Amino acid sequence: MPAPELSVVCKSCGSEVSPYVTECPYCGQRLRKRAPKLEREGDEIRVQESRRDRRRRRRTERSIRTVDLDARPLATAATILIGAVLIVLGRSVPLNIYELGAIVGPVGSDLWRYVTAPFVYDDIGYFLVVALAIGVFGASVERRLGSLATGTLILATGTLGMLAAGAADSAGLTDSLIAAGGNGVALGLLGAWLMLWGAEAKTHFSEPLDVIGVSVVAAVLLLLPLVEITADPIAGLVGGLVGLGMGSLAARRADPGPG
Repeated sequence: MPAPELSVVCKSCGSEVSPYVTECPYCGQRLRKRAPKLEREGDEIRVQESRRDRRRRRRTERSIRTVDLDARPLATAATILIGAVLIVLGRSVPLNIYELGAIVGPVGSDLWRYVTAPFVYDDIGYFLVVALAIGVFGASVERRLGSLATGTLILATGTLGMLAAGAADSAGLTDSLIAAGGNGVALGLLGAWLMLWGAEAKTHFSEPLDVIGVSVVAAVLLLLPLVEITADPIAGLVGGLVGLGMGSLAARRADPGPG
Protein backbone atom coordinates (compact mmCIF):
# COMPACT_ATOMS: atom_id res chain seq x y z
CA MET A 1 0.00 0.00 0.00
CA PRO A 2 1.38 3.49 -0.82
CA ALA A 3 2.78 5.64 1.97
CA PRO A 4 0.62 8.57 3.13
CA GLU A 5 1.30 12.08 1.91
CA LEU A 6 3.47 14.08 4.33
CA SER A 7 1.66 17.30 3.50
CA VAL A 8 -0.69 18.91 1.03
CA VAL A 9 -0.53 22.43 -0.41
CA CYS A 10 -3.47 24.78 0.05
CA LYS A 11 -4.49 26.11 -3.37
CA SER A 12 -5.69 29.35 -1.80
CA CYS A 13 -2.71 30.54 0.26
CA GLY A 14 0.01 28.08 -0.81
CA SER A 15 0.74 26.86 2.72
CA GLU A 16 1.74 23.26 3.42
CA VAL A 17 -0.73 21.67 5.82
CA SER A 18 -1.42 18.24 7.25
CA PRO A 19 -3.19 15.79 4.95
CA TYR A 20 -5.51 14.85 7.84
CA VAL A 21 -7.36 18.19 8.08
CA THR A 22 -10.37 19.29 6.06
CA GLU A 23 -9.71 23.06 6.22
CA CYS A 24 -6.54 25.13 5.91
CA PRO A 25 -5.67 26.45 9.42
CA TYR A 26 -4.13 29.58 7.87
CA CYS A 27 -6.85 30.86 5.54
CA GLY A 28 -9.85 28.62 6.22
CA GLN A 29 -9.98 27.27 2.64
CA ARG A 30 -11.90 23.99 2.34
CA LEU A 31 -9.39 21.29 1.35
CA ARG A 32 -11.57 18.18 1.23
CA LYS A 33 -15.10 17.11 2.12
CA ARG A 34 -14.07 14.79 4.93
CA ALA A 35 -10.89 13.75 6.72
CA PRO A 36 -9.23 10.63 5.32
CA LYS A 37 -9.88 7.34 7.07
CA LEU A 38 -6.90 5.83 8.87
CA GLU A 39 -5.99 2.18 9.39
CA ARG A 40 -3.31 0.44 11.40
CA GLU A 41 -0.75 -1.74 9.61
CA GLY A 42 1.62 -3.23 12.16
CA ASP A 43 3.09 -0.35 14.14
CA GLU A 44 2.20 2.18 11.44
CA ILE A 45 -0.96 4.18 10.92
CA ARG A 46 -1.72 4.71 7.24
CA VAL A 47 -4.34 6.52 5.23
CA GLN A 48 -7.00 4.02 4.22
CA GLU A 49 -7.00 3.62 0.46
CA SER A 50 -10.33 4.31 -1.21
CA ARG A 51 -11.68 2.07 -3.94
CA ARG A 52 -11.10 4.84 -6.46
CA ASP A 53 -7.46 5.24 -5.39
CA ARG A 54 -7.01 1.46 -5.41
CA ARG A 55 -8.30 1.20 -8.99
CA ARG A 56 -6.05 4.05 -10.06
CA ARG A 57 -2.99 2.48 -8.42
CA ARG A 58 -3.66 -0.94 -9.94
CA ARG A 59 -4.09 0.52 -13.41
CA THR A 60 -0.82 2.42 -13.05
CA GLU A 61 1.00 -0.71 -11.87
CA ARG A 62 -0.50 -2.67 -14.76
CA SER A 63 0.65 0.04 -17.19
CA ILE A 64 4.19 -0.10 -15.80
CA ARG A 65 4.31 -3.89 -16.05
CA THR A 66 3.39 -3.75 -19.75
CA VAL A 67 6.79 -2.18 -20.56
CA ASP A 68 8.80 -5.39 -20.95
CA LEU A 69 12.43 -4.37 -21.47
CA ASP A 70 13.50 -7.97 -22.14
CA ALA A 71 10.87 -8.72 -24.79
CA ARG A 72 12.16 -9.44 -28.29
CA PRO A 73 10.79 -7.00 -30.90
CA LEU A 74 9.70 -9.75 -33.30
CA ALA A 75 7.26 -7.67 -35.36
CA THR A 76 9.78 -4.86 -35.75
CA ALA A 77 12.57 -7.23 -36.74
CA ALA A 78 10.31 -9.04 -39.22
CA THR A 79 9.34 -5.75 -40.88
CA ILE A 80 12.97 -4.79 -41.42
CA LEU A 81 13.94 -8.32 -42.48
CA ILE A 82 11.21 -8.54 -45.12
CA GLY A 83 12.40 -5.28 -46.68
CA ALA A 84 16.02 -6.48 -46.70
CA VAL A 85 15.10 -9.85 -48.22
CA LEU A 86 13.10 -8.19 -51.01
CA ILE A 87 16.03 -5.88 -51.81
CA VAL A 88 18.38 -8.87 -52.09
CA LEU A 89 15.81 -10.78 -54.14
CA GLY A 90 15.30 -7.86 -56.49
CA ARG A 91 19.04 -7.48 -57.06
CA SER A 92 19.83 -11.18 -57.46
CA VAL A 93 17.00 -12.45 -59.73
CA PRO A 94 16.66 -9.54 -60.87
CA LEU A 95 13.14 -8.15 -60.32
CA ASN A 96 11.91 -4.58 -60.58
CA ILE A 97 9.88 -2.95 -57.82
CA TYR A 98 6.58 -3.58 -59.63
CA GLU A 99 7.31 -7.29 -59.81
CA LEU A 100 8.19 -7.26 -56.11
CA GLY A 101 4.82 -5.73 -55.17
CA ALA A 102 5.17 -1.94 -55.38
CA ILE A 103 2.38 0.31 -56.65
CA VAL A 104 3.04 1.79 -60.08
CA GLY A 105 -0.01 3.48 -61.53
CA PRO A 106 -3.58 2.31 -60.87
CA VAL A 107 -3.73 -0.86 -58.78
CA GLY A 108 -6.79 -2.28 -60.51
CA SER A 109 -7.57 -5.76 -59.21
CA ASP A 110 -4.14 -6.19 -57.58
CA LEU A 111 -5.40 -5.08 -54.17
CA TRP A 112 -2.67 -7.09 -52.46
CA ARG A 113 -0.20 -4.40 -53.54
CA TYR A 114 -1.53 -2.09 -50.82
CA VAL A 115 -0.15 -4.60 -48.30
CA THR A 116 3.13 -5.47 -50.03
CA ALA A 117 4.17 -2.01 -51.26
CA PRO A 118 5.34 -0.74 -47.82
CA PHE A 119 7.95 -3.54 -47.74
CA VAL A 120 9.42 -2.89 -51.22
CA TYR A 121 12.44 -0.60 -51.71
CA ASP A 122 14.19 0.51 -54.88
CA ASP A 123 17.00 2.33 -53.09
CA ILE A 124 19.21 1.00 -50.28
CA GLY A 125 19.62 4.48 -48.78
CA TYR A 126 15.83 4.84 -48.52
CA PHE A 127 15.65 1.44 -46.84
CA LEU A 128 18.38 2.26 -44.32
CA VAL A 129 16.74 5.53 -43.24
CA VAL A 130 13.33 3.91 -42.79
CA ALA A 131 14.74 0.75 -41.19
CA LEU A 132 16.59 2.82 -38.59
CA ALA A 133 13.42 4.71 -37.63
CA ILE A 134 11.35 1.51 -37.58
CA GLY A 135 13.98 -0.21 -35.46
CA VAL A 136 14.15 2.55 -32.86
CA PHE A 137 10.48 3.43 -32.47
CA GLY A 138 9.08 0.02 -33.39
CA ALA A 139 11.08 -1.75 -30.70
CA SER A 140 10.00 0.81 -28.10
CA VAL A 141 6.34 0.49 -29.08
CA GLU A 142 6.57 -3.30 -29.12
CA ARG A 143 7.92 -3.40 -25.56
CA ARG A 144 4.76 -1.60 -24.49
CA LEU A 145 2.09 -3.18 -26.69
CA GLY A 146 3.48 -6.60 -27.58
CA SER A 147 4.28 -8.17 -30.94
CA LEU A 148 0.70 -8.83 -32.09
CA ALA A 149 -0.52 -5.28 -31.52
CA THR A 150 2.66 -3.81 -33.02
CA GLY A 151 2.37 -6.05 -36.08
CA THR A 152 -1.22 -4.88 -36.52
CA LEU A 153 -0.07 -1.27 -36.17
CA ILE A 154 2.64 -1.77 -38.80
CA LEU A 155 0.22 -3.34 -41.29
CA ALA A 156 -2.41 -0.66 -40.64
CA THR A 157 -0.07 2.31 -41.07
CA GLY A 158 1.51 0.87 -44.20
CA THR A 159 -1.67 -0.39 -45.87
CA LEU A 160 -3.87 2.62 -45.09
CA GLY A 161 -1.11 4.95 -46.22
CA MET A 162 -0.90 3.19 -49.58
CA LEU A 163 -4.70 3.15 -49.87
CA ALA A 164 -4.72 6.92 -49.34
CA ALA A 165 -2.02 7.37 -51.99
CA GLY A 166 -4.08 5.29 -54.43
CA ALA A 167 -7.24 7.24 -53.62
CA ALA A 168 -5.46 10.54 -54.20
CA ASP A 169 -4.25 9.32 -57.58
CA SER A 170 -7.74 8.12 -58.54
CA ALA A 171 -9.14 11.54 -57.58
CA GLY A 172 -6.63 13.24 -59.88
CA LEU A 173 -4.72 14.92 -57.05
CA THR A 174 -1.39 13.55 -58.33
CA ASP A 175 0.09 13.37 -61.82
CA SER A 176 1.34 9.80 -61.43
CA LEU A 177 1.55 7.16 -58.73
CA ILE A 178 4.71 5.31 -57.77
CA ALA A 179 4.51 4.22 -54.15
CA ALA A 180 6.78 1.85 -52.26
CA GLY A 181 8.66 1.66 -48.99
CA GLY A 182 7.79 2.12 -45.35
CA ASN A 183 7.90 5.87 -44.80
CA GLY A 184 4.28 5.67 -43.63
CA VAL A 185 5.11 2.78 -41.30
CA ALA A 186 8.06 4.65 -39.78
CA LEU A 187 6.02 7.82 -39.23
CA GLY A 188 3.17 5.74 -37.82
CA LEU A 189 5.44 4.04 -35.29
CA LEU A 190 6.93 7.40 -34.33
CA GLY A 191 3.44 8.82 -33.80
CA ALA A 192 2.31 5.83 -31.75
CA TRP A 193 5.45 6.06 -29.60
CA LEU A 194 4.78 9.75 -28.92
CA MET A 195 1.23 8.99 -27.75
CA LEU A 196 2.38 6.17 -25.48
CA TRP A 197 5.23 8.26 -24.07
CA GLY A 198 2.85 11.13 -23.35
CA ALA A 199 0.48 8.85 -21.43
CA GLU A 200 3.33 7.41 -19.38
CA ALA A 201 4.71 10.85 -18.55
CA LYS A 202 1.38 11.78 -16.95
CA THR A 203 1.22 8.80 -14.60
CA HIS A 204 4.75 7.76 -13.67
CA PHE A 205 8.42 8.20 -14.47
CA SER A 206 9.17 7.65 -18.16
CA GLU A 207 12.19 7.76 -20.41
CA PRO A 208 13.25 11.36 -21.21
CA LEU A 209 12.06 12.79 -24.51
CA ASP A 210 14.83 13.90 -26.87
CA VAL A 211 12.83 16.63 -28.58
CA ILE A 212 15.57 17.55 -31.04
CA GLY A 213 16.28 13.94 -32.01
CA VAL A 214 12.62 13.06 -32.50
CA SER A 215 12.03 16.25 -34.49
CA VAL A 216 14.99 15.52 -36.78
CA VAL A 217 13.79 11.97 -37.45
CA ALA A 218 10.26 13.18 -38.18
CA ALA A 219 11.55 15.90 -40.52
CA VAL A 220 13.77 13.44 -42.42
CA LEU A 221 10.89 11.01 -42.89
CA LEU A 222 8.50 13.75 -44.01
CA LEU A 223 11.04 15.15 -46.49
CA LEU A 224 12.00 11.77 -47.97
CA PRO A 225 9.62 12.20 -50.97
CA LEU A 226 11.77 15.13 -52.12
CA VAL A 227 14.77 12.86 -52.72
CA GLU A 228 13.13 9.45 -53.24
CA ILE A 229 10.48 9.13 -55.94
CA THR A 230 8.95 5.94 -54.49
CA ALA A 231 8.39 7.51 -51.04
CA ASP A 232 4.85 8.78 -51.48
CA PRO A 233 4.12 11.88 -49.34
CA ILE A 234 0.44 11.07 -48.87
CA ALA A 235 1.25 7.53 -47.75
CA GLY A 236 3.70 8.97 -45.23
CA LEU A 237 1.29 11.56 -43.81
CA VAL A 238 -1.64 9.16 -43.54
CA GLY A 239 0.57 6.47 -42.01
CA GLY A 240 1.70 8.98 -39.41
CA LEU A 241 -1.88 10.00 -38.61
CA VAL A 242 -2.96 6.37 -38.29
CA GLY A 243 -0.09 5.76 -35.89
CA LEU A 244 -1.06 8.79 -33.80
CA GLY A 245 -4.66 7.58 -33.65
CA MET A 246 -3.87 3.98 -32.77
CA GLY A 247 -1.23 5.08 -30.28
CA SER A 248 -3.74 7.40 -28.64
CA LEU A 249 -6.25 4.57 -28.28
CA ALA A 250 -3.62 2.29 -26.77
CA ALA A 251 -2.47 5.04 -24.42
CA ARG A 252 -6.04 5.71 -23.31
CA ARG A 253 -6.47 2.07 -22.35
CA ALA A 254 -3.27 2.17 -20.30
CA ASP A 255 -3.96 5.59 -18.73
CA PRO A 256 -5.19 5.25 -15.15
CA GLY A 257 -7.40 8.30 -15.58
CA PRO A 258 -9.39 9.97 -12.85
CA GLY A 259 -11.75 7.12 -12.14
